[in-house]
Amino acid sequence: MDLGDTETLSEPLLIDRDARGVLTLTLNRPRRYNALSDDLLAALTRAIQRIAADQTARVVVLAAKGAAFSAGHDLHEMMARHEAADHRYLFERCSAVMLGLQALPVPVIAKVQGIATAAGCQLVASCDLAIAAASARFAVSGINLGLFCSTPSVALARAMPRKPALEMLMTGEMIDANEAERRFLINHAVADDALDAAVEALVVRILEKPRVALEIGKKQFYRQIELGTAAAYEVASEAMACNMGDHAARDGIAQFLANRSSRAR
Repeated sequence: MDLGDTETLSEPLLIDRDARGVLTLTLNRPRRYNALSDDLLAALTRAIQRIAADQTARVVVLAAKGAAFSAGHDLHEMMARHEAADHRYLFERCSAVMLGLQALPVPVIAKVQGIATAAGCQLVASCDLAIAAASARFAVSGINLGLFCSTPSVALARAMPRKPALEMLMTGEMIDANEAERRFLINHAVADDALDAAVEALVVRILEKPRVALEIGKKQFYRQIELGTAAAYEVASEAMACNMGDHAARDGIAQFLANRSSRAR
């Protein structure tokens, strides 16, 4: 399927692309609260691979249909598996999706409505940016079932301060969008009827920036946060040196200097 097409409603993932290169991936299992089934994980994997190779893509918006953003893993499918190897394969596939979103060369924005729980909350935390409707709710609630959300904890620990992340993981508590913003799980909580406009405004701000600068910057950002300070500066210095070789950066700096010189006269 061409990325420019919109998939049929029977598909677990809908893909839409506009003329600006903005791709919207919409989780489409509303009756199952957009649980991350085998089919949905496979569809996300395929979409991520194709977007990664698309030099004209500019922004990805991850959205969902129905009352939930995502309730996490499909528990029916999980319970149908009995071997540890089967469970390990499932969690590895899900982790690969999360890493794939992070590795995309363009910004990924989570557009959150309804609940985002367990691996659904992990999905939000794995996106570069996130905007949620005020009525959205978030939890890593596996602990309430006797299953600590260990794989979601990886994303939460990198998106939030440690103690708020551990409080969510250890209590399974549900928090609202305003609290999620205070804990840095999301960037902004907005009125439900303002969600579309808020996401679009963020998309427009990103589209104003050169794609190559965003690609270089995103890649080095995720590399350096895993390193010690000295190694992080090495990665960042190399990224900036590469960025300076791009014509958009040189043109932008030259224009800034020309404008400043003009104002000084």
